[in-house]
Amino acid sequence: MKKVIAFLSIVAMVAFMGLSQNVIAQDSLTVSQDSTAVADSAAQVADAAAETPAAAPAADEPKSFHQVLKEKFIEGGPGFMGIVLLTLIFGLAIAIERILYLSMATVNTKKLLSKVDDALKSGGVDAAKEVVRNTRGPVASIFSEGLNRFDNGMDDVEKAILAYGSVVTGKLESGVSWISLFIALAPMLGFMGTVIGMIQAFDDIAAAGDISPTVVASGIKVALLTTVFGLIVAIILQIFYNYIISKIDGLVSDMEDSSISFIDMLSNYAKK
Repeated sequence: MKKVIAFLSIVAMVAFMGLSQNVIAQDSLTVSQDSTAVADSAAQVADAAAETPAAAPAADEPKSFHQVLKEKFIEGGPGFMGIVLLTLIFGLAIAIERILYLSMATVNTKKLLSKVDDALKSGGVDAAKEVVRNTRGPVASIFSEGLNRFDNGMDDVEKAILAYGSVVTGKLESGVSWISLFIALAPMLGFMGTVIGMIQAFDDIAAAGDISPTVVASGIKVALLTTVFGLIVAIILQIFYNYIISKIDGLVSDMEDSSISFIDMLSNYAKK
């Protein structure tokens, strides 16, 4: 099937090229035959244009932000601009994944503690284990580790909660360092493009032997565009990074508070 499609593509290409050549040949003959008629009508058109008032030039339609951004991206060059765009794509992918993970990890800890307390009073440790097993999030996982060590004493419960709390914190912070890397990398790539653009401008000056604005304009434009896009990418990723860090800090603080309340709850239950 692939060979058939390739063959049809080649045939269509050859037919298109033959058709275009025929059209060009016919156009050349038509132009040679009508050249005298065009010369005669040119004077008439000139006279008519002189008699009629000049039409006002059509106002250029305002370009959309997407069109302007695309044009400036192309003017900046595909080399460094493409790398800066990749840093934005990878950084946003990691940031969105972290935001979704942290959103799924967020639970109402007060409600969970109330359910665990009711389960301990009604069905004991086994009922509390069932409650935390059916609850998502890192807080429920920490509670589960503590309940699994309840038979070994409260000292083991506290150690398990502290140890697993560190593991959960590491999972929450996973991938955040990559976002900070892309935040630092994007402006660096932009500044590198700036240096390369300035070198290009000086090369153009040396080749032309003249310091005119037209000689150095292209190099300076590349330098400024790469810097601007690098800073824009860094600003966007920095906003996501700060949001993720604040979300992690809130979850860690919530885990610590709920763990203390959970240990007190288990201690009271063990004394009964």
